[in-house]
Amino acid sequence: MHSIEETLSVIKRGAEEVLLEDDLIAKLKKKKPLIVKFGCDPTAPDIHLGHTVVINKLRQLQDLGHEIHFLIGNFTAQIGDPTGKNATRPPLSAADVEENAKTYQKQIFKILDQEKTVVKRNGDWFDQMSASDMIKLASKQTVARMLERDDFSKRYKSGQGIAIHEFLYPLVQGYDSVAMVADIELGGTDQKFNLLMGRELQKQAGQEPQVIITMPLLEGLDGVKKMSKSANNYIGIEEPADEMFGKIMSISDELMWRYYELLSFKPMTEIQSLKEAVNNGQNPRDVKIDLAKEIIARFHDEAAAQKAHQNFIDRFQKNQMPEDMPEETITLAEDNMPIANVLKLAGLVSSTSEAIRMIKQGAVKINGDKVEDTQLVLKQKTSDVYQVGKRKFAKITLV
Repeated sequence: MHSIEETLSVIKRGAEEVLLEDDLIAKLKKKKPLIVKFGCDPTAPDIHLGHTVVINKLRQLQDLGHEIHFLIGNFTAQIGDPTGKNATRPPLSAADVEENAKTYQKQIFKILDQEKTVVKRNGDWFDQMSASDMIKLASKQTVARMLERDDFSKRYKSGQGIAIHEFLYPLVQGYDSVAMVADIELGGTDQKFNLLMGRELQKQAGQEPQVIITMPLLEGLDGVKKMSKSANNYIGIEEPADEMFGKIMSISDELMWRYYELLSFKPMTEIQSLKEAVNNGQNPRDVKIDLAKEIIARFHDEAAAQKAHQNFIDRFQKNQMPEDMPEETITLAEDNMPIANVLKLAGLVSSTSEAIRMIKQGAVKINGDKVEDTQLVLKQKTSDVYQVGKRKFAKITLV
């Protein structure tokens, strides 16, 4: 087993909170592997990098010798987690949950060591519960306590409905910790209420309460909203390597360090050295390339990472064009048209003002040649490849 100091350093890296640190130290002093619980409701089949922030921490704890108990919420998924929701979620069928669970396991074992991971399903104990048992569980908390939860409180004050079964969700998730006799539970910051419920129920059951580790919600490619499919700012872990590489290279230099802290397995001392190198003049693009290759190697393999890097160089540094790109035909009004209007009509920008801004940034090219004149007027009837930014291409024919 590793030293307490080393374990604390690994746990705290990127973590939002550790509750309570004194409890954690007391558990570590026993010098035995701790049961680390992480539960997920397989409500959708795909995982993106935002989901992996917590799973990466599990792998770090696994490497320190602790037992990872990965809980598939096949029972709780049929209730529907109300966290962060402003309306009651529709429950999933058991068949949908099981199908999603298979995909989840396939994806998480790209990070966790499958041989050292215990997979459980909370249906194993909840399906055995009687109605009387569930009523006893419901008696463990008050409605007032449930309404302290932010999303419930907002919905109640605004007159939006809260179904009775939604109050059961935190209790059921908390009871999982009792059933598993968990020492530590991990989750996102949005899960804090549910994680604390586990501590309370363990105390009532006479168990030593679990330590809670909350991890931040990863910002998406825009650097503002949390990574999610609905915001279309995500990187799926099963996306093609070239697509992953391009997306990672598109993030800002500032956001890159956030990704390094939460997604990379490099030691923080090494990341700090990279920061110093960039401050001393190293191109941040080169550091971003290393991050992209590390992440792609994890979810594909080393060869795919190297090939994606080479493809990126070929496409963006040697001005080679992608083989497949949209084709647009645009009719010139009065035999001419400003380039800003052409880019907008081709769907490469959302507005002419964005087109002008991109030209000023040096992000617009025709056949690989940078466009510098924001007032450029196109008159000739030609067919050329237009590029905006690093990843938007279109073959535009002017007639």
